[in-house]
Amino acid sequence: MPRPTPIDAYPTKTSDLQIDTEDILQEQIPPDGGGRVLHKNAHLQFLVRNLAQGFPARYMSQDASQPWLMFWTLQAFSTLQIAIDPDNKQRAIDTIMHWQHPDGGFGGGPGQAAHLLATYASVCSLAIAGRPGPEGGWDQINRKKLYSWYMSLKQPDGSFIVSNCGEVDVRGIYCLLVVAHLLDIVTPELIDGTAAFIASCQTYEGGFSSASHPHFVDNVLSACRPSLGEAHGGYTFCALASWVLLRPYIPLDDDAPRVDTRRLLRWLVHMQGSEIELGGFKGRTNKLVDGCYSWWVGGAFALLEALGVSGVPESARASDETPPPRPGTHAEDGWDDVDDSLFNRRALQEYILIAGQHPAGGLRDKPPKNADAYHTAYCISGLSAAQHRVCPSPAWRAEVRAVWKGEDGVRAAAFSEALSWTEEAGASHVVGSAANRVNATHPLFNLTITHTEGIMAHFYKQSVPKRVPKRSP
Repeated sequence: MPRPTPIDAYPTKTSDLQIDTEDILQEQIPPDGGGRVLHKNAHLQFLVRNLAQGFPARYMSQDASQPWLMFWTLQAFSTLQIAIDPDNKQRAIDTIMHWQHPDGGFGGGPGQAAHLLATYASVCSLAIAGRPGPEGGWDQINRKKLYSWYMSLKQPDGSFIVSNCGEVDVRGIYCLLVVAHLLDIVTPELIDGTAAFIASCQTYEGGFSSASHPHFVDNVLSACRPSLGEAHGGYTFCALASWVLLRPYIPLDDDAPRVDTRRLLRWLVHMQGSEIELGGFKGRTNKLVDGCYSWWVGGAFALLEALGVSGVPESARASDETPPPRPGTHAEDGWDDVDDSLFNRRALQEYILIAGQHPAGGLRDKPPKNADAYHTAYCISGLSAAQHRVCPSPAWRAEVRAVWKGEDGVRAAAFSEALSWTEEAGASHVVGSAANRVNATHPLFNLTITHTEGIMAHFYKQSVPKRVPKRSP
């Protein structure tokens, strides 16, 4: 029996719940040591029911989140390597376009106010199901009005409110930056000051909060502008991804904003649960593990690697070779890392496979909770992050830049940097049989590489070099 989480002599509801959760998780482990099987067919049926028949009545509370329900479903199909037939793609496109607001952006449903988060989910759904041409969705996006709406949300400190009269939130900033990069509407005016705001949201723990104090905006106090709230897995992923997206445009001088990657790394690695918690991730300090943080925290490590923080030796990364395992380590030997990752990839996969899957299909926070669309999407994306190492490739970036047509500048940087990510040959590690393998997903966008390349090539009017799969040595 693994060692339980230490407790003191003063039990609380939180510590009692932690003990109960550990007991429940241990009960999920099959006595024969098996059970590491991804039940793709059961999850397929769960997703098909939602897409074809509609969501159950309990989803009525999500009426303002219709684009998210669409994106979670479509992206889960994509990551599970399941193709969507043309009729259902067209149904999805027609539905999504009803969410476009006449003044720019997309709302949470027909006739609803435009919102940064709903716009992200709508555009990413179109990246999966849409196409160029009439009724394809892509050419029906009003990018001019979208950009004008974005600029109307911009605040003097470089942040953005999530909707007209809304609040500032780094999740909204991430959603804006993703869509701007996908649709070729990144401009210096749009992103002016945003990197500094993102940096100001880092907390004393190392993770990121939702925003920073709005009154610390003058030149004297901006350097010590305090964050608002505690470090959180969702905010941290969105802030870190935003930082990586903005990094090509940050000047290299002493006054440039900075993120403390060492503190960030320390916080992220401490979010992975112990062996008795099956290696799942939690979203905040002293909270319970939750399947959705398989992506929000587990997916953040690839972003750290893009900043040069990696557990892989530089010599191995430069030669596209997987470093040899340490003496005495093997893929099936308990919790030994076999690839020098910054987090325990095997443990995360086991949490998803053992605790995350609902017997009736779909994935969940943890037992005994029900499956839902949100956890299904992010558990599968987290499984992808644990199976594949996707990172920027200088060689591939050079190939993409070499075929760029037009002037160098923000557009060229946005295109080449976003498409420089590639799966490292020989670095995948799949727990269980090969049938458990899912598609690799882009660490910045949570779309497959294919869908990312397709929509960006269209809007930037560029070609993308053909990827030649590398064989493992």
